[in-house]
Formats: sequence, structure tokens, C-alpha cells
Amino acid sequence: MITLPRPAALLSDMDGTLVDTEHAWLDVVREFLAAEGRLASAADLAPFAGATIAAAADLLVRGQLTGRPREETARVLDKAFTEAVAADLTVQPGALELLDRARELGVPTALVTSSERHVADLVLDALGRHRFDVSFAEGESARGKPHPDPYLNAAAALGVSPADCLAIEDTPTGATAALTAGCALLAVPSLPGITPGPRTTIVASLRDVTF
Repeated sequence: MITLPRPAALLSDMDGTLVDTEHAWLDVVREFLAAEGRLASAADLAPFAGATIAAAADLLVRGQLTGRPREETARVLDKAFTEAVAADLTVQPGALELLDRARELGVPTALVTSSERHVADLVLDALGRHRFDVSFAEGESARGKPHPDPYLNAAAALGVSPADCLAIEDTPTGATAALTAGCALLAVPSLPGITPGPRTTIVASLRDVTF
């Protein structure tokens, strides 16, 4: 068990970090590509990890991986992912315990996600809204991950400096956003690409860490 210094605030990603939805998201992309007659390897899917619906649709259209227009592609992806989350939502091991430890210590908590608001709301209801002081979903910051804006906004909403915050992420996209914002990073990787560093703690599970 690793004991980290108590942060001024806990800023957590959602998909793949608190709930096991990152694999569901990549399955949605895989199934979309299969419907277009394309078989996707893990390497093919890697650019979509942590991506927003809009960014994923843009990747698919620009890569000529679909004949659908961008707006239709986004709608299809959004519908499939929302249905997947609503049908089967698994909380990651240790997630609730870490969130509850933050509440016990009086550490404010923010949900910072690249998912759309309606998906974030499904997860907030499942995890318990009382565990979060604020939440930021896709489109609620000027720029999304990998830009730092969502984390900067979350820290500002909680009235703390990003440098005093601990962000939790599972993808390189999210890790870049958190570190660029100036946060310390607790990484629980769902795929390779997060680099160890002086501000980065990497664990296999949230069960392995506390404050």
C-alpha cells in the first residue's frame, strides 16, 4: 500500500479510472469499424483511448475509416456508448474507498471526464453524487483533454491551486492533461504510454494507494 501526501483536492477522470467503461468505449469503436468492414487491432484502437466522441468521429472520418459524415458518426458512437454504460457499469476496485477517504479527510473532489454530460450523469448516479463537489464533462471547458483546461477549471471551481491537486488518470491523453495543468498524477494505466516521473505515481489498482 502506497500512502500519498494529502492533496488540496482530488480530481479524477471517469472512464477506465473510476468505472470500467474504457474497454466498453473501445469495444464500441471496434464494433463500429467492424460494421464498416474493418477489423481493428489493439494498435488501431489505441488513438481512441481517452478520446471524446467528437475527436473519435474526426479520427474515423479523416482516416477514411467510415463513409458516414462526421455528425452521423458521432451520433452512432454516442448512442452505442451510452447504451453500453447504462447496461453494464462496473466500479473499479478501490475507487469508492479512495473517494470516501477523501471525504473523510475533508478533501474536495471533482469528476473530470471526456464523456458527454449525459454519460457522466449516469456514472455520478451510480457512484453517488455526494462523493463529488463538482464535475466537468466534455464541452464544458474551452478545450478538452489532452489540453489542461478541464483540470484547470476543476481546480478553480474548488478554489485550490492545480499544483496542490492530485489527478487520477488511466490513459496517456488524460495524463498529459493533468500534468500540463500542473497537478500531481496518480496513474492506473488501462493501456501503455504513461511515463514515470517526479510528479507521477503509477499503480496497478486504486486498492494499492491511500492518503
